[in-house]
Amino acid sequence: MNELIAVATITFLAVISPGPDFAMVTRNSYAYGTKVGLFAALGIAVGVQVHVFYTLFGVTLIIMGSPTLFTIVKLLGVGYLVYIGFKSFTNTQKMNTEGNNLTKPSSLTAFRMGFLTNALNPKTMFFVVSVYTQVIQNNNSQWLNFSYGLFISFAHWLWFSLIALFFATPTIRNRILNYQLTMDKVIGALLMILGISLLFLNSK
Repeated sequence: MNELIAVATITFLAVISPGPDFAMVTRNSYAYGTKVGLFAALGIAVGVQVHVFYTLFGVTLIIMGSPTLFTIVKLLGVGYLVYIGFKSFTNTQKMNTEGNNLTKPSSLTAFRMGFLTNALNPKTMFFVVSVYTQVIQNNNSQWLNFSYGLFISFAHWLWFSLIALFFATPTIRNRILNYQLTMDKVIGALLMILGISLLFLNSK
């Protein structure tokens, strides 16, 4: 029981900490509405499973033990976050709640954006590795370890779905869209800064 409480507490604190996932879901939700935000949240939850799977199978130890492989992972994450941040920062298209059918991302695109934002984030790698190496016992069954991974994904899905629903609420969305281009620049700059900060993560 103590192990479960520890995993739940650490997961909760990690999930609510502002980061690339939060910025990306927030922007998609106020810009495009509930559906896009929720699919982005689902993509984040599935992206967590990438980290869970390679952690359970020991691939993380190989990645973190190889400076070259770890650098490749970081550069992929940096490149993707800077890319979507730059797109947001340089956006000049004013949006409204009537819908922007020509530019609104499809459900698959929103899901993919959430998935890649999380799956390419070395910070999530460190979080998952820390949970499995520092909190979860080595003699646990594989099924129990997978269950913890599902819980971590569920926590991400629940939190970011709530974020999506909040920022897609008509009242909130209308207020934000009044200052949408400014918000786009703030979110875009935040994503680029968060992405570049990944360069300073150390695998040791």
